[in-house]
Amino acid sequence: MSKKCRVRFAPSPTGPLHIGGVRTALFNYLYAKKHGGDFILRIEDTDQNRYVEGAEEYIINSLNWCGITFDEGPGKDKGFGPYRQSERKHLYRQYADELISKGKAYYAFDTQEELNFHRKDHEEKGKTFIYNWHNRLKLTNSLSLSKEETQTRLNSNADYVIRFLSPKDETIKLQDTIRGEITIDTNILDDKVLFKSDGMPTYHLANIIDDHLMQISHIIRGEEWLPSLALHQLLYDAFGWQAPEFAHLPLIMKPTGKGKLSKRDGEKLGFPVFPLSWGASVGYKEAGYYPEAVINFLALLGWNPGTEQELFSLQELSAVFSLERVHKGGARFDPDKTKWYNHHYLQQQDEDELTKRFLSKLKTIAATSNTEIDAEFNDVKKIVQLIKERATFEADFWELSDFFFIAPTAYDEKATKKQWKEDTADILNQVASILDNMDDFEAEIISHGVKDWIGNEGLSFGKVMPPLRLVIVGAMKGPDLFQIMALIGKNASIERIKRAITTITDSNI
Repeated sequence: MSKKCRVRFAPSPTGPLHIGGVRTALFNYLYAKKHGGDFILRIEDTDQNRYVEGAEEYIINSLNWCGITFDEGPGKDKGFGPYRQSERKHLYRQYADELISKGKAYYAFDTQEELNFHRKDHEEKGKTFIYNWHNRLKLTNSLSLSKEETQTRLNSNADYVIRFLSPKDETIKLQDTIRGEITIDTNILDDKVLFKSDGMPTYHLANIIDDHLMQISHIIRGEEWLPSLALHQLLYDAFGWQAPEFAHLPLIMKPTGKGKLSKRDGEKLGFPVFPLSWGASVGYKEAGYYPEAVINFLALLGWNPGTEQELFSLQELSAVFSLERVHKGGARFDPDKTKWYNHHYLQQQDEDELTKRFLSKLKTIAATSNTEIDAEFNDVKKIVQLIKERATFEADFWELSDFFFIAPTAYDEKATKKQWKEDTADILNQVASILDNMDDFEAEIISHGVKDWIGNEGLSFGKVMPPLRLVIVGAMKGPDLFQIMALIGKNASIERIKRAITTITDSNI
């Protein structure tokens, strides 16, 4: 690598940042960190008609939440700013004029009505209208008009755009780090608009100029930009600049069926497609995902390390990432795999912090349900330790542990019919007596006491343990039953057994 690695993520502030955009930012970030380079955020807001208030702030907040922090960008000027294209508009006109003076671009005065007429005429003939070598001399531009007529129109402030003069009968060979060599026949290219009548450049011109002035060494972007690669290379050539190295990332595909992942897929199947919430759309953060999980699953969408390893920290990814191991084909999104990652990172969380957050949740539940919940830190921490292995999100904690805090008053109907036999009440009354005679109410002691009694009585564990879980928990769920009983205490355990016997017997199950 001859010059310093400098990469950029250049989103448009036209709405929320899609998870595919986050992956593009991530791959840029990883490549920069791998090569000791700079990761730059540039806001491409040349299309003011599509600008959405709050979108830029959303993009920055999303990247920060994910841990993809930029080295340069809005608020972090390192001598290459400004980093919003709308604040760079004074730079672009001189380069458009330079292309005209070199004969690489031209003024086009065609009105929208004229262009619409040609498009409709071509459609009626079963053709597609393309503004390029085969018709540009028949249209209204500085190539077909005399110099005098062109100047007259310019002097009269007639509306115009500046179009690139695509070469005819040439074959250009383009190099892509991921896809290899790409060959393009220039005859199929259209003369793209580079500068609009509103005084703003189009994406193509501003993009090339900014990448050159910011000394971008590698352009890593989505494959939807592949059709623009030929024009961008031609623009670099027209200016006499060395082009950066290009790499076009595969699309993130729908979980099922064809096509790329969309907001509608998330709404239909119940998973986020944005890092943070936007309007009515819930983001990964608000859905309970950890940023480490999001980064991990995104990194392996379209890239693999060449090993069986699936779990990576951001630092580990930065050390092993390479564009050569990025796939050419689309990467199918797997909502279940994203949950698998989150489950893993939940297990890695500091238990004291998990306990503090769950205590806060318990206070909210108590206040909103007007229910008294007795929750001491040490007891809640033990509960968290017991249930977290079964949780995918911290939000699952209450459903997995509500019976620790609130005694059941109703019992799973299906389980009750299956487990409650004629002698069940008598058996559970005897269990209650055994518990009542225990001086130490620790899980191991409860376990030995109950199991020894079951063995001495010649009973099967299936005759005792399932109905005992049912009356303590209210359903056939939860962690180790003796751990539950130890935590709720002797009196509460006995009380739950007695209440259940009365309730179920009275219901004539």
